[in-house]
Formats: sequence, structure tokens, C-alpha cells
Amino acid sequence: MGKILVIHGPNLNMLGMREPEVYGRMTLTEINESLMDAAKKAGVELRTFQSNHEGELVDAIQEALGTYDAIIINPGAYTHTSVALRDAIAAVAIPTVEVHLSNIYKREEFRHHSYVSEVAAGQICGFGVDSYFLGLRAALKLIGDME
Repeated sequence: MGKILVIHGPNLNMLGMREPEVYGRMTLTEINESLMDAAKKAGVELRTFQSNHEGELVDAIQEALGTYDAIIINPGAYTHTSVALRDAIAAVAIPTVEVHLSNIYKREEFRHHSYVSEVAAGQICGFGVDSYFLGLRAALKLIGDME
């Protein structure tokens, strides 16, 4: 049985309330519950983690080493600013899928660059909540729990 860690970055705890026209109406709790159900059906263990603090996100990535087979991360605004997250992902060398609810390339210019994508296996953006489920599918493929 594979193990996948889902990391949610800053402000994602505000989903459902924050700019629903951009991020949708589902809450983070609802997304996590749905992801847990999908993971259970796929036969993998899944843990979720959210923080608004960069250092806590780095700690979660580092602590995943030796425990998790893949990471799904929505780094939120840290996508565009955090070399620390990029370096943590590179250091642990755990297959990582970057996800975003919105299409970051159709938004403000400053959102068009991702430090995380440089070290992620791939990036999925623009599909709303489905971005997470596509990310789960990609993570399953990366760890070989899916044909």
C-alpha cells in the first residue's frame, strides 16, 4: 500500500469563503474528505496537512522522507516566492505533483512562475477541485499503484 502526503499552502484554509469565483465553494475539509475517500478506494493511505507558514510546510516535506511515496502540493502563493519549498522538495526527492485550483498562467503576471514546478514531476492547474483528484491520479501512477 502506497502512502501519499497532500500539502496545502497558505490561505487554502479559507477555501469556500475566499474568492469563490476563482477557487470554488468547496471547503478544505470537504476537499480533504473527498481525497481520503478516493485514496481509500485506490488502496493507498493519504494524509493531509495545511499551514500558512513556510517553515511548517518545509518541515512537513522533510518529515515525509522515508514515510511517504509521493507528495501532492498546492503551495498557494509560495509557488511564486519560495525557494525554500523548492529546495525541500529537491532534497527529499519524493515524487511530487504540484496542483492549483486556478490556471495560474491565466492570472496576474507574477503568478506565471513556479519555483516548485522546477522540481515537481508535473503540474496540474486550472481544473478547480478536480486538480487535486488529477494530482492524486498522477501520484498513484508515479508510485506504481495505478496502471
